[in-house]
Amino acid sequence: MTLPPDVLAGIESRIGAVDAELARLYPGDRPGQPIHTAYVSGGDASPSLPGEWGAAAIELGESQLDLITELAGAEVVKLVLERLRHRPIQDLRLDFEDGYGTRPDEVEDRDAVRAGEILRALPDDVFSRGIRLKGLTSLECARAVRTLERVLEGAGGVPTGFVFTLPKIRHIDQVEVAVNLCDAIESAHGLPSGALKFELQIESPQAVIAADGTATVAQAIHRAAGRCTGLHYGTYDYSAACGITPKFQSLEHPVADHAKAVMQAAAAQTGVWVCDGSTQVLPLGTEDEVREAVSRHYRLVTRSLERGYYQGWDMGAGHLLTRWLATFAFFREALGVAAPRIGRYLDRQGGAVVDEPATAQALATVVLRGLDCGAFQPADVTALVPTATVEVLHHLRERKMPTL
Repeated sequence: MTLPPDVLAGIESRIGAVDAELARLYPGDRPGQPIHTAYVSGGDASPSLPGEWGAAAIELGESQLDLITELAGAEVVKLVLERLRHRPIQDLRLDFEDGYGTRPDEVEDRDAVRAGEILRALPDDVFSRGIRLKGLTSLECARAVRTLERVLEGAGGVPTGFVFTLPKIRHIDQVEVAVNLCDAIESAHGLPSGALKFELQIESPQAVIAADGTATVAQAIHRAAGRCTGLHYGTYDYSAACGITPKFQSLEHPVADHAKAVMQAAAAQTGVWVCDGSTQVLPLGTEDEVREAVSRHYRLVTRSLERGYYQGWDMGAGHLLTRWLATFAFFREALGVAAPRIGRYLDRQGGAVVDEPATAQALATVVLRGLDCGAFQPADVTALVPTATVEVLHHLRERKMPTL
């Protein structure tokens, strides 16, 4: 017996509709995620900031050469110091929220225009740039909108790679307000439709779990009309809102792990990036305090990478050193593990671990992330697996079997 043709056709039609809806909601991961976001007050920034932070990070690295060599190895240290000399910052936010505070309107207007000028003038290697606004709340909304308009005025439009961060998200309607705001500003200022993108800062329990028990953050992604590019975890506001005392507020507290796991699941395969939060501990003070802060941040960045959070906040120049150290060390180690498995997959040799297409996709993705951030070069990959060219890795990431 077989099903009547009309019944089978009806089933196939429904499956086709489901597949189309899933493809719309989950278009896949988006490559090119920066390893960090550097935050600096909108009142303190200058076009020379990347170079200044890079120089300060190098000075710290040279003063702690024995420690960072012990942490990451001499080869990684050499690569990182070279990176800091030329391209220290990938992603920059000029902050007009907590890191800026409340200032007279004329002062924030002036700083916002200047911030736009700075963002426009940044070198191309800072390939993502933007601002963090005040929240879309009753008390701050008018000021947030005014600042965004002044920044765009100073920049003469939307700078390349521009995105603004929205803090204090607690309700799904705030996301729809943000979308409407973008539409209105684009219309009023003659900007291309869809030019404005934003990130949502997840620093409230209500942004993770709504009153009805649903995951607010999952709804937010799909109601952002394609404008949401990232979810940024806010370490200290979120921990405080959960009642965690200051001594125990950190990126590795269980409430942080829960929030980020929900964010990660909500953003998976949507093209929205998840960014871990910050540590407030900077490498300053006595020699012992500096060494402790360096070791601590290196460990925290490594921990985030191990859990699949490939981006995090950096609050000072000293964090750049350990961000790049931990990231390069992580991906270089990952290459050593992934390359032989990719080689066996391509050769169909099997072995003790028999990988499936989804695993081959993950192996190729981690290697491509390492290539993107500069932890190693294509020749380093093909030295281990001659057939694992960048083109082949892209095919594997797209779950297409390459022709060798």
